[in-house]
Amino acid sequence: MPNPFTISSQQLARLIGTPDAPCVVDVRLPEDRATLPFVVPTASIMPHDGVALPQGVARAVVVCARGRKLSEGAAALLRTQGIAAEVLEGGMAAWAAAELPMTPIAARPTGHLWVTRQRPKIDRIACPWLIRRWMDPQAKMLFVAPTEVLDVATRFAAIPFDVEGCDFSHIGDECTFDRMLDVFGLHTPALDRLALVIRAADTDRHALSPQAAGLLAISVGLSRMYRDDLAQLEAGMMVYDALYRWARDGFDEGHDWPANRGA
Repeated sequence: MPNPFTISSQQLARLIGTPDAPCVVDVRLPEDRATLPFVVPTASIMPHDGVALPQGVARAVVVCARGRKLSEGAAALLRTQGIAAEVLEGGMAAWAAAELPMTPIAARPTGHLWVTRQRPKIDRIACPWLIRRWMDPQAKMLFVAPTEVLDVATRFAAIPFDVEGCDFSHIGDECTFDRMLDVFGLHTPALDRLALVIRAADTDRHALSPQAAGLLAISVGLSRMYRDDLAQLEAGMMVYDALYRWARDGFDEGHDWPANRGA
């Protein structure tokens, strides 16, 4: 009889990167993580008998090595707390076998706080979207004066990005979004397609992507609409949610109305 509390790797992969993604919890034993030192994107590492989810989480997926006793028990405990908890079918072994994106454990962010330059346009909205949707849903963004980013990062134990002199910045022709895809192992056809649009818009090379001019126009418009950078970020999250769904599901769709106008 099929287990009603399981989810396949492909089903979970379709949810990650969207606003509807569940909270992912990795409860593998240390020796299992040493054997396969990667996690499902957004996963938090927790002991199987001590899973504690952020307040307000309604749905979770629990991952262990092969989808058996540790994840079954942890998911069952979460369900006693009113959380809709499922087990990743086949565990981390199945996820890896499906060749889905995996984040190296050693590269995972060490905290929830990130800092960048104030008055964002493109990369500084796209990167927070990537961080929240693909790495850390609890991440908080600090927007500060450009000259203070690195010092704020030091004083507040924040991770700096999109500023010179830090790990997450432009390298050659690529922008900070590209750098994050590399470091966090997040290359998928959809994210690579989205990265090209962001790179073209952020570096003013619109010939790379026909969508770049539109993204620039929307980004400049948002920056004029909002004086509060955090309010602009929240509005921008929906823009990048839509762009991701275009890049994943609708990139080859066109639109012409009325039809056959040239006939």
